[in-house]
Amino acid sequence: MSRIVVFGAGGRAGVRVVAEAVERGHEVTAVVRDPGKYAGAWGPSGAGYSGAGYSGAGSSGVRVVAGDVTDLASVAEAAAGHDAAVQVAARLDVSSEEFYTAAARALVGGLGRAGVSRLVAVGIGSLLEVSAGVRLVDTPDFPAEARAFSLGHAAELEVFEKSGLDWVVLAPPPVLLDESASRTGRYRIGGGAVPALEPVFSFADLGVAVVDEVEHPRHHRVQVAVSY
Repeated sequence: MSRIVVFGAGGRAGVRVVAEAVERGHEVTAVVRDPGKYAGAWGPSGAGYSGAGYSGAGSSGVRVVAGDVTDLASVAEAAAGHDAAVQVAARLDVSSEEFYTAAARALVGGLGRAGVSRLVAVGIGSLLEVSAGVRLVDTPDFPAEARAFSLGHAAELEVFEKSGLDWVVLAPPPVLLDESASRTGRYRIGGGAVPALEPVFSFADLGVAVVDEVEHPRHHRVQVAVSY
């Protein structure tokens, strides 16, 4: 059993990561901006997420705390005493580059202060390559309105690459992820290239991949594709 701190635990990916970790018996600290919004989010007793194929019968509790992933001191306080951290937080009310750069810097500094070396983050498929050295985001037909958000994730990667953290970024395929699909436990990890696309990939199975990387770290200081 590990102690895992999840930043952005209230989001669509975050609730599945927390649910998956709890179902496996881990102790989870769920970091959100407003804990009052998440009473019972992981089951009536806070012990398990009741959606995406879960019964809410997790064997360990979830501690929900207020925190700010862009604040180094807040990250350090939330992460203290944990074995690994997960970053799935996002903000749409500030620019993507501003948010992800600030979050990455706070995570590097805060996790270092807390003595947590392992970080598993969820990235974005548009930063994967369509050919050698050419990212999807840099192709001529890539939508301009989506480019800025993607480049925010690219700025995050640059911060991680300059750090001493043992990090991995899992990039789901550049398709809309399914919020309602049940957990299958099926996925595959690729390299840095855009995978052959299937119509969907589920948040539930993304959660499986994230927790697998926490339990059994197989990828280090790299961005890799995760897909069916």
